[in-house]
Amino acid sequence: MTKSITVHELKIYFMSKTKFTTATAARKLMDSMAIAIDNMIDEIKKPVDPEINGSARKAELQSIKQTAIDCKELIVERQRLEQMLKDLKDNGGISEDKDYSGGFAERFSK
Repeated sequence: MTKSITVHELKIYFMSKTKFTTATAARKLMDSMAIAIDNMIDEIKKPVDPEINGSARKAELQSIKQTAIDCKELIVERQRLEQMLKDLKDNGGISEDKDYSGGFAERFSK
């Protein structure tokens, strides 16, 4: 009797055989972030039920607002990660003097 191997087990096996790199992990994280951003945008697009009112409506609108804020923050973090990867590719490493805490405008205004 042969044991069947799941896809998940195969992925774990092959991942253990490959060398971990920051660039690969960053790309995987960026891909996951893109999916999460798309999911958040889809959630924000959903209409608010016109049947609800009062505190339930306020809570729904607050939830939408918080999702939009979280989505924006995730986009900014993904952008920073993308810049970090670009620097890694261009310089072969990440220079210590890089400041990834500023936003898009702050980085390019210097």
